[in-house]
Amino acid sequence: DRGLRNGGRGLQPVTVALVVFFIQSFIILAKMDEMEEELKCPVCGSFFREPIILPCSHNICLACARNILVQTPDAESPQSARASGSAASDYDYLDLDKMSLYSEADSGYGSYGGFASAPTTPCPKSPNGVRVFPPAAPPTQQQQHHLLPPPAAPGAPPPPPHPHPHPPAMMMMMIPRNACLTCPQCHRSLTLDERGLRGFPKNRVLEAVVERYQQSKAAALRCQLCEKSPREATVLCEQCDVFYCDACRVRCHPPRGPLAKHRLVPPAQGRISRRASPRKTSTCTEHELENLSMYCVQCKTPVCYQCLEEGRHSTHEVKALGAMWKLHKEQLSQALNVLSDRATEAKEFLVQLRNMVQHIQENGVEFEACLVAQCDALIEALNRRKAQLLTRVNKEHEHKLKVVRDQISHCTVKLRQTTGLMEYCLEVIKENDPSGFLQISDALIRRVHMTEGQWGKGTLTPRMTSDFDLTLDSGPLLQTIQQLDFVQMKVPAAPILQLEECCSQTNSATLSWKQPPLSTIAVDGYILELDDGSGGQFREVYVGTETICTVDGLHFNSTYKARVKAFNSSGVGQYSKILVMQTSETGLPPCDIKSLATVAWFTFDPASAHPDIILSNDNLTITCNSYDDRVVMGNTAFSRGLHYWEITIDRYDNHPDPAFGIARGDVLKDVMLGKDDKAWAMYVDNNRSWFMHNNSHTNRTDGGIGKGATVGVLLDFARGILLFLINDEQQGPIAFDSLEGLYYPAISLNRNVQVTLHTGLPIPDFYTPGESDPSGSVC
Repeated sequence: DRGLRNGGRGLQPVTVALVVFFIQSFIILAKMDEMEEELKCPVCGSFFREPIILPCSHNICLACARNILVQTPDAESPQSARASGSAASDYDYLDLDKMSLYSEADSGYGSYGGFASAPTTPCPKSPNGVRVFPPAAPPTQQQQHHLLPPPAAPGAPPPPPHPHPHPPAMMMMMIPRNACLTCPQCHRSLTLDERGLRGFPKNRVLEAVVERYQQSKAAALRCQLCEKSPREATVLCEQCDVFYCDACRVRCHPPRGPLAKHRLVPPAQGRISRRASPRKTSTCTEHELENLSMYCVQCKTPVCYQCLEEGRHSTHEVKALGAMWKLHKEQLSQALNVLSDRATEAKEFLVQLRNMVQHIQENGVEFEACLVAQCDALIEALNRRKAQLLTRVNKEHEHKLKVVRDQISHCTVKLRQTTGLMEYCLEVIKENDPSGFLQISDALIRRVHMTEGQWGKGTLTPRMTSDFDLTLDSGPLLQTIQQLDFVQMKVPAAPILQLEECCSQTNSATLSWKQPPLSTIAVDGYILELDDGSGGQFREVYVGTETICTVDGLHFNSTYKARVKAFNSSGVGQYSKILVMQTSETGLPPCDIKSLATVAWFTFDPASAHPDIILSNDNLTITCNSYDDRVVMGNTAFSRGLHYWEITIDRYDNHPDPAFGIARGDVLKDVMLGKDDKAWAMYVDNNRSWFMHNNSHTNRTDGGIGKGATVGVLLDFARGILLFLINDEQQGPIAFDSLEGLYYPAISLNRNVQVTLHTGLPIPDFYTPGESDPSGSVC
């Protein structure tokens, strides 16, 4: 505990070593448990006993091989069928053999009767699921007498019982003529020769591995130094060759002095190394007195010198057995390294899958809770709406009752007044005083008529019906509830950039991407973003549904960063990983200072040209159908680097003034280049030239152009200058300086001029980047 609290500094070396050894022991036992299926016979399901190697490279117990032998007629053996030139292929014969051995797949019976003396009996299956054929009839008593081993000496322990019905020697003699063996794993039919099962080599390596495995699964080793009731051993000292328990190791093998250099290993590993059999010398199956010393490469089998002297392998390549042993071990080790990498990947994948199981369970619980909460919210909303509707019904109920009750009260009052008037009038009629009656009769008649008029139209009609004129329209809601389902409400996952399809060339870049393979989220479109080539902020360059995009007009010799994200109705997803792309191609070696220039190829751009411009020769040659000057630009923009291009004059009539230079993207197209503040140009006639920007004419220089002349334009962003050449000679001083930003090559001309563009040219020899005044270096 003190050592652990001190960061492990107090741990004794032997303690750390013991921890490592215990871990190694656990790993060895775990791996050997996984190996157990490789060590079991596919027929009997038990560990291999005297395994033999079949020509198909599968293994089988010698006794099990005897049990699954069947006898075939001479005319039906595979070798006789091949010798007779039968048209049936190996594949057909294998199918025929499978059908003959497994005629009733459901019943578990074999159709071959085995040997002549063996009746047809049900064939069981081994623990590995392989069909086992019935054994042949037991040997006669006379054969058993000849094959039984000699009796044991008096007092000697009896020999161990053999796991199979008959000893191997007896099996060898019981093999009949034309015996056929079918591999229980690949179902390949094999016909035995006169040697029988002795013709198959024994797999001594597999037998040794099985023996070591069974030893490792035996009882635990005990300490060799405990005096009474030895405890279980925990380590083995390889130098002392002694098993120790923990107490005896501390007492008898302290980790100091000369014993500190001894190597302690786990008991299981030590037992395997102690009991590992020494290298055995194998003998030839054909010549039992000869040792195997050579290896036939064609036959892939070890041979002896007598085999070579008999000429069986005279035309084959034969190598030393030890050399081939080492070579095959190296090949197996290399193959195991690759397989180990795959196993490591599989383990990592299993960890990923197990993590996915946990995440699925957690997400399932979370999603279920969310669903219950959403449904509860719907039920709560429905209850609130129910309360609102009930309130409306109650209000309507109270209103109807109030109206009816008011009408009842009103009618009751009027009826009482009417009844009183009627009773009074009846009493008046009963009077016998005519003069007194006539004094009040007119008034009573008027009152009766007035009262009767008050009971006129609508008075005796109910002001309110007893029915409720409210009908709940629940149909749409019920339909909505029936249509209630899960919809995609998640944003898309981050797209994956397909690096094998992304590329850059000169000043353009093509990017391709896709959705993750397991993503099922709907995507409405993608947003592609690039930075400015200088590590600046990202900007959108494409928004759409396509998964591939080519971006033109980028800077030369620049490093761009690209990323893409997807969006749908729920929102915008995460960005993909950033892809770094380089735009530039240099045509000169890096040691040349002029390699600072980027060789750029471009053409005239029909999309940005004035409608009067006529393009031909793959957009490299232009002219105009108007007498006024019209502007056309290149399809590539520049913002850095050193660039040079030339224009040759194909036709020059009536001394026009074409202009050559650079321009912004929004330059005016229907005036001479340089008339506005968006262009920097040199216009030239047959005698002289001028520089022009924003309609300002400067630096008149002698020297003009004609048919066949060449005009060169040199743009150096490193110094921010623009200069011109005519027929490989610089025309005037530096035309413009302090140039920054994005510029397109541009030309203005009319119908009297036709020119052709030439790009991808090297920088003129007279110009050296970095000079303060290039005019001083003109040749």
